Amino acid sequence: MIDRHYADYAWEQAAALLAIDSPSGYTAKAAVWVKDAFEALGFSAKITTKGGILIDLGGNDKNDALLLEAHADTLGAMVAEIKGSGRLRLTPLGGMRAENAETENVRVYTRSGKVLEGTCQLCNASVHVNGGYGDAKRSWDTVEVVLDEDVDSAADTRALGLEVGDIVCFDPRTRRTASGYLKSRFLDDKLSVGILLGFARYLHDEKIVPARRVYAHVTVYEEVGHGGSASVPAGVTEAISVDMGCVGAGLQCTEKQVSICAKDSGGPYSYEVVGKLIDAAKKTDADYAVDVYPFYGSDVEATLRSGVDIRHGLIGAGVYASHGYERSHIDGVYNTLKVLTGYLEV
Repeated sequence: MIDRHYADYAWEQAAALLAIDSPSGYTAKAAVWVKDAFEALGFSAKITTKGGILIDLGGNDKNDALLLEAHADTLGAMVAEIKGSGRLRLTPLGGMRAENAETENVRVYTRSGKVLEGTCQLCNASVHVNGGYGDAKRSWDTVEVVLDEDVDSAADTRALGLEVGDIVCFDPRTRRTASGYLKSRFLDDKLSVGILLGFARYLHDEKIVPARRVYAHVTVYEEVGHGGSASVPAGVTEAISVDMGCVGAGLQCTEKQVSICAKDSGGPYSYEVVGKLIDAAKKTDADYAVDVYPFYGSDVEATLRSGVDIRHGLIGAGVYASHGYERSHIDGVYNTLKVLTGYLEV
């Protein structure tokens, strides 16, 4: 049975990755970090043409290989307009919500490499001035970035080197509580990248060679729908997304459990793979829940849509407040690791 300290290691790696801004389309630094982290454990890793990271975790049978998928890209935004006031109108990257972005600190990355700070605020954000503050609809047309610079015009802002198309990143506010709760923006899906690193560390430390070949693909376009649509190694017969498990009304899963998804908005997952994941959870005494996610899509569905002939599944540590300020628990990380080891019988 995998030791619990690998869950702590997984969180440490996730927290380090969370400190690297990487919304969809701006992931190069995070990709290099992920590649280096797997290579430090002795595994072969390469950055694909598309920008993801493909890792060979070893194993014998290359004709019945397993592909584990997680993603390092996150939600974020892009500058859509420099207003006459010098403030910025944004367009979201992925499913970032304006209601959730309001009052968050941001970093704006310019093409020249300069990084400017600011805050995403409701337009006319002072409650003592705006009598309709509470009634205002929050949308990307009613919030704006107020730069922490002395700017009063579009010309002032452009003089700083900022332009339409620049990337806007939101402060993740990462922390672990004394009770084991893990809180941060973008646990979806950097927590799962940490879990894959924890699993890789376990294989490395125990000198385990799985019976079947195991590859990992850390993708960088999942939040916009096509992360897992390429780079499937020859011989792969199954792919499992290790992504966030949903926690919310109508679902069974909690943050302390591993979630096994039976169906999401893309349809049912492989009945065979789901069954084997449930068996793996039972075999390793993992605390798990099986759920149907109403509004969800995963890397592995993009993989299937690319035309490969494989079976697919989805698991992940339970995450509450998805696409917001998210929360999981170290127990959920550990239970996910247990299912992975049980599935591969290692």
